[in-house]
Amino acid sequence: MKIAKIIMAGTAALTIISSAAVAQQALTGTVTKVDRINRTIAIQQMQSGTIGANTGGAAEEFKAQNGLSLDALHAGDKVTFSATETGGIKTITKLQKQ
Repeated sequence: MKIAKIIMAGTAALTIISSAAVAQQALTGTVTKVDRINRTIAIQQMQSGTIGANTGGAAEEFKAQNGLSLDALHAGDKVTFSATETGGIKTITKLQKQ
């Protein structure tokens, strides 16, 4: 019983670590909305994989990390970004206009 708890705890820890690693992966998308007052950005992620599948999903709203400038961003801009999610809040940690 004690060994099973240790194994389950280890598995849970690895799952969390791998989720964080995936969250730091560079993503690409199109800016659909910039709210400079609340420091939020809505980005529609580009579909990856199948050729011809250019319809991405719905735009997701992200909070901009302190230090990221939103002044040069406008709706329609193509961007590469990295984001994390903590407590249900998605935060952009890196953002580069293409």
